[in-house]
Amino acid sequence: MALPKLSNLELQIMNAFWEHGALAIREVQEQFPLKGRPAYTTVQTMVNRLEAKGALRRSRKTGNAHIFEAVISRSAAQRRLIDDFLRLFDGRMQPVMAHLVETGKLTLEDVHEAEKLLRELAKKRKQV
Repeated sequence: MALPKLSNLELQIMNAFWEHGALAIREVQEQFPLKGRPAYTTVQTMVNRLEAKGALRRSRKTGNAHIFEAVISRSAAQRRLIDDFLRLFDGRMQPVMAHLVETGKLTLEDVHEAEKLLRELAKKRKQV
């Protein structure tokens, strides 16, 4: 199944589910700061869209409230966003890495962790 493309508001709503588990729409709305909080009906519309996209599902009903839960994981959604982002650079990481280095957002510790992951990946590939 292809991962759905999520808007910024949809990602904010998904964050509520990833952080708190199954929630009713009112509980999702309450996760937003009071200032700038979207209306209940806006959250309801977005939750219904996320359900239609396959990112959420109704898990049960409590009284009149439907309880929803995440179907896709945070890491899967992040991978989709990163893949979409890299397509802007024709899949090339070099411009992204250069920017991260220039802005100080890529630390030596990050580089060491990436090297470790690359070594582990190479080791797995040799075993197959």
